[in-house]
Amino acid sequence: VSRDLRPEELKQKIFYVPVVKDAVFPTINAANPVLKELAQKGLKKNDFVDLWLSNQNLTWGEVTETSSNRKIRVYTRSDSCGAAETWAKYLGAQQEDLKGVAVYGDPGIAEAIRKDKDGIGYNNLNYAYDMKTGMPVAGIKILPIDVNNNGRIDPKEKLDTKQDAIEAVQAGVYPSPPARDLYLVTKEKFSGSAKEFVKWILSDGQKYVDEVGYLKLNSSQINDARKKMGY
Repeated sequence: VSRDLRPEELKQKIFYVPVVKDAVFPTINAANPVLKELAQKGLKKNDFVDLWLSNQNLTWGEVTETSSNRKIRVYTRSDSCGAAETWAKYLGAQQEDLKGVAVYGDPGIAEAIRKDKDGIGYNNLNYAYDMKTGMPVAGIKILPIDVNNNGRIDPKEKLDTKQDAIEAVQAGVYPSPPARDLYLVTKEKFSGSAKEFVKWILSDGQKYVDEVGYLKLNSSQINDARKKMGY
């Protein structure tokens, strides 16, 4: 499950453990008209709220305090998904509240942003960054978030590379949400080969997490999950 479990789901006697982490990142076109300013200042959470929830038809100049009069084109997901739900939760909303041009799937949003110099969207880690090079996917830049609202992007807030993103999430600099745990879920408890598989994920399996486009759990999370599993 790629989102937080809902209260109604938790009432159904399900058993769940976190196995990896993921994160949703705001993405823009690599030829964005105010790319330099965005790299230096990023955008604040309130800016994202205005773009995805208030539908104010803003320009890039308005959000960067520059002279650009180019209208921002906002993209969101058309399909029900963990990424959209997590991004909406970060903004204090539900997925159905998100406004913008609706596009199907993570690859769909990435492709839309690549084709639109004025576009802004959001993607999971392995669609925002090239897993081989560790750089943003060709044609896309990751828009840093001014988490502490000081008007500039501090070194720890930079998201220029996949490694930057991993370190920001693991250090808690990048907020959760839009970072979040991913879970394996079953009815009541895991048993047999499934239990052994989860045991492997929470031990040796963690060393493969990076290469498949996710983030490792921290040691405290792994210990808690193993205790819950009875290891």
